[in-house]
Amino acid sequence: MLINEAADTKQLASMLERRSAGEPLQQILGWAMFAGQRVAIAPGVFVPRRRTELLFLQAAKYTERGDVVLDMCCGAGAIAMALSSVKRKVELHCTDIDPVAIECAEKNLEGTGAMTYVGDLFEPLPVVLRGRINVLVANAPYVPTSAIELMPVEAREHEARATLDGGEDGLDFHRRIAEEAPGWIKRSGCLILETSESQAAETMAICEANELKPELVTSEELEATVVVAWR
Repeated sequence: MLINEAADTKQLASMLERRSAGEPLQQILGWAMFAGQRVAIAPGVFVPRRRTELLFLQAAKYTERGDVVLDMCCGAGAIAMALSSVKRKVELHCTDIDPVAIECAEKNLEGTGAMTYVGDLFEPLPVVLRGRINVLVANAPYVPTSAIELMPVEAREHEARATLDGGEDGLDFHRRIAEEAPGWIKRSGCLILETSESQAAETMAICEANELKPELVTSEELEATVVVAWR
């Protein structure tokens, strides 16, 4: 892959040196594969994982023509990009706290009509979206703070800590999102959260505590766990 992307031997040598130092392959290439599509990635931006395709598949399952969909903590916009390829006439909105990630998302979503916002969770959203969102999908940080040092070097040294750190038990963002989500989601709309197998029960309990009705979805193939919570 590096040979195919390198313009010459000098660039290839530089790319190999970066990879040997632990930089993610996707950040060196400038793109990652997600749901069969190339997603543009910049250095330091969270690299979309294959397991997150389950999050996309669940969002696609419950998205209908004309729906309003919010991709929260969107990173490079991989979920929204994949969704736009299979669902037409959908109103897409994307938020992330990292302006560099949003720049990538804007590039990936060019021509889709998606709106992007830089800020913390719901903070940058226009108030006109309150009560209008049909599907809120979020791959929010859920790694416990103490576990970050155990992650591969690609993640802990080359992705922004804010994209990984979910607080002491990893669920701080799930609590914040579930607390505010009912004010933004339409009745019969849903919140879809990526979580881990060990955290799933607590993620579901967080949703229930905020009057959302959760159900668990897993995939052995993708090694993924998702909670779909209905308003």
